[in-house]
Amino acid sequence: MSQAELTAPVRRGWTFGLLRNEMGTTLRRWRTLALLGVLAAVPVLVGVAVKIETGDGGSAGGGEGPAFVAQITNNGLFLVFTALAATLPFFLPMAVGVVAGDAIAGEANAGTLRYLLVAPAGRTRLLLTKYATTMAFCLLATLVVAVSALTVGALLFPLGDLTTISGTRIGFGEGLGRALLIALVVAASLTGIAALGLFVSTLTNSGIAAMATTVGLLITVQILDQIPQLDALQPYFFSHYWLSFADLMREPVYWDDLVKNLGLQALYAAVFGSAAWARFTAKDITA
Repeated sequence: MSQAELTAPVRRGWTFGLLRNEMGTTLRRWRTLALLGVLAAVPVLVGVAVKIETGDGGSAGGGEGPAFVAQITNNGLFLVFTALAATLPFFLPMAVGVVAGDAIAGEANAGTLRYLLVAPAGRTRLLLTKYATTMAFCLLATLVVAVSALTVGALLFPLGDLTTISGTRIGFGEGLGRALLIALVVAASLTGIAALGLFVSTLTNSGIAAMATTVGLLITVQILDQIPQLDALQPYFFSHYWLSFADLMREPVYWDDLVKNLGLQALYAAVFGSAAWARFTAKDITA
């Protein structure tokens, strides 16, 4: 048996151990818990607001806001879709930007980056672990919003069959399945901002600077995506197709924008992931 074959199980064990340690460390931080707490609170605030507004027999949304809002009083499952639509433009990507921006720069700022690289992980494996941890946080944060919304929706409103955007009826079980699929699509939609944040994190040794820069880029792109004069560039912004998940509530499902969104996120992940790897592997680690 070759030396490579002997060391492969050790390296695999180290990789999973490093990933488990990174996820545990991320979830133990007060900053992370505060972000998840804010995300869990958004569906509560939306649900209570709708309940109060419709308590006197009024209609939710008053004809304004996302199309899902008007349906919440008829079926609490629509609170899941509304909460995801409310958090995706800013709250969810901001939370991911904070975690991604702190991934490498935070370790450098704390003086632990050199220690991690002394262990048999290697820069590429460490970077992949950081990105995997960020993606796991994307999924966790999205599920926190969805589960909180489902719980509040079930407590405040009735549950049952759903009416899709197309006007057709589907059973509650199928609606719950679509809610899960939508949550997965929303988590995948954060792939691009996660890769961008990781790249920014390799450019500085200040975790605060990396987080602020990532969130600043997020806000800038969101503003540019609303300027009509930039309509030729907007389809290439990572946030442009974020709300296409609503097409999963059509019958039949409208896939065009969903595929464009996932393809765009994969492109951003490839470009900025490669840029992060090129920068990190050539970076002089002094902290």
